[in-house]
Amino acid sequence: MPSDGFRADLSQAFRARIPILYVESYEEHRALAEIAAVARDPELVRTPRALLTWSPTSGLIQPDGTARRGAIDPEDAIVAALRTEEPSVFVFCDLHATLGPAVVRLLRDVAAAFRAGPVPRTLVILAPALHIPHDLERDVSILDFPLPAETDIRALLDRMIDDNVATGRITVTLTSGDRERFAKAALGLTLHEAENAFARAMVDDQVLAPADLAVVHEEKRQAVRKSGLLEFVEPHAGLADVGGLENLKRWLVRRDGTWLDEAAAWGLPAPRGVLITGVPGCGKSLTAKAVSAGWGLPLLRLDMGRVFSGLVGSSEQNMRTAIRAAEATSPCVLWVDEIEKGLAASSGSGDNTGTGARVFGTFLTWLQEKTRPVFVIATANDIDRLPAELLRKGRFDEIFFVDLPTGPERTAIWTVHLSRRLSHPAVAGRLDLSPDLLFELTKLTAGYSGAEIEQGVVAALYDAFAERRPLQRDDLVRAVSNTVPLSVTQAERIAAIRAWASTRAVAATAPEDWDLGAGNGRAVEF
Repeated sequence: MPSDGFRADLSQAFRARIPILYVESYEEHRALAEIAAVARDPELVRTPRALLTWSPTSGLIQPDGTARRGAIDPEDAIVAALRTEEPSVFVFCDLHATLGPAVVRLLRDVAAAFRAGPVPRTLVILAPALHIPHDLERDVSILDFPLPAETDIRALLDRMIDDNVATGRITVTLTSGDRERFAKAALGLTLHEAENAFARAMVDDQVLAPADLAVVHEEKRQAVRKSGLLEFVEPHAGLADVGGLENLKRWLVRRDGTWLDEAAAWGLPAPRGVLITGVPGCGKSLTAKAVSAGWGLPLLRLDMGRVFSGLVGSSEQNMRTAIRAAEATSPCVLWVDEIEKGLAASSGSGDNTGTGARVFGTFLTWLQEKTRPVFVIATANDIDRLPAELLRKGRFDEIFFVDLPTGPERTAIWTVHLSRRLSHPAVAGRLDLSPDLLFELTKLTAGYSGAEIEQGVVAALYDAFAERRPLQRDDLVRAVSNTVPLSVTQAERIAAIRAWASTRAVAATAPEDWDLGAGNGRAVEF
């Protein structure tokens, strides 16, 4: 069942004798069942009403299940509804596809007749898409039909598990907490989609285990792709693969699972998100991907460029659509990469229509007031372009600053990248990942970003591959020596970023790595 809110709104609309309602839903059978339940309940509508349904393929079906003769075409079916003199609810499925001039004129006649008639009658347009011609906007009221709630999905999951376990077809290794995670992961899907996802997870190896949560995420991936505004990103690294940034990682680990009922019982709200700013190439985007993998939540990437389009008014609608898609997929991680570029239009320069400001306002309002567990990770390189409204408390839980990696962090980054690549038999050989080698490489790369260290490893591998031999120390040293780091080419910019962050953000580097004697929050370099 959908939430009580839909039944309450529908019964109120019936009792108020609103003539035409529009219900947008892909779940036609579930919506029909709810409409029928309300229409026939005297406690909800006072006067029970007969339910008649119409579709382009079956025509007008009467309460006894028979088709009314001469009511196949939408015009004929609407005329039949106008001539009905008993309390009735007419549900027209997919009428939105036939809203031509004649149908629109008839619907306007319905609005006038049903509103003034002696008996209560209502026409409900039930369709998977919202399409209301301008001529009908004043005569049609829209009712939101919510997707299945967590309780509905949990009941479906428990029923499927019980049915399959009873027949011995599957083995279940889920705890009660695991079942909650499965139900929450399926939020945003229709019951049919959730049933498909659970069935796929069960038949894969006849074992339903926590690892099968990925199957539910795959079903969500398909739903997200259909929106066209969000990209479902597959994370390939966890927090352990992020070198350094221990303060930020510790903060994230402590919030794992805080969107579950157990955290709500403690009075904890779901975390809102973080804004990560700092020097380019130091792990901001990698952290966003790692959070998704570490928390076991789907990762959605919002491309602000897709939100803005040429049609007036469409950009605002695109933002609202993206927000609805993210909330329907919750709990999830929403990654907004280089947010300052997407919000640059909000400053008004070159935007005489004010579109950027309106889109920015919609996004800010949602950040402030959202109640669904959508954890927003926004990354930014150019802090000068961040609007002040975005930085105030309440938008994000915290603002973290990612600086160039310290000595211990560079050691961790070298270890991550070399260990990953030395695991390949073709690469392994005379290179020994010893403490002495790591110390040397760490010292050579003072002032290098994590991305520059990774590219140094890649460049060294190219040299080794060109001669078809194992990777050697000299390859790494040569690759690093040939690189001019960002800390040299953009020293003034990095100094400005550090000055800004010193009083406005929390350092992502662990305090134990700081060189407090240096007076600048930087770690000891070696």
